[in-house]
Amino acid sequence: MISMKDACTAALIVGAALTGPITARAAEPIEGNWKTESGETAQIGQCGPAYCVTMKTGKYAGKKIGTLSGTGADYSGEITDPANDKTYSGSAAVAGSAMKLKGCVLKVLCKSQTWSRL
Repeated sequence: MISMKDACTAALIVGAALTGPITARAAEPIEGNWKTESGETAQIGQCGPAYCVTMKTGKYAGKKIGTLSGTGADYSGEITDPANDKTYSGSAAVAGSAMKLKGCVLKVLCKSQTWSRL
């Protein structure tokens, strides 16, 4: 027969094992709301193992325009021009409250924009 003390101890051990240590995932520097060069806003947030870039305001509001992977200050992936739906090899570099995005065709013909954090 199990004593009340033993039952309580077992319950505490099981409870601790189920909850485990609580750890918070720190947001990556790319995550958040950004103002584009043309004045619209875009949101970048985690979507699966990558970060999705979605327009929040303007003509293309609600449209996903990119998927980037990386950590820290450097990210790479694909950027889509919402005006013509063409997808390019893309990259982003975050430095404080600014982010430089670049889209390239064949890694030779590139266009870039600098966005600011809202």
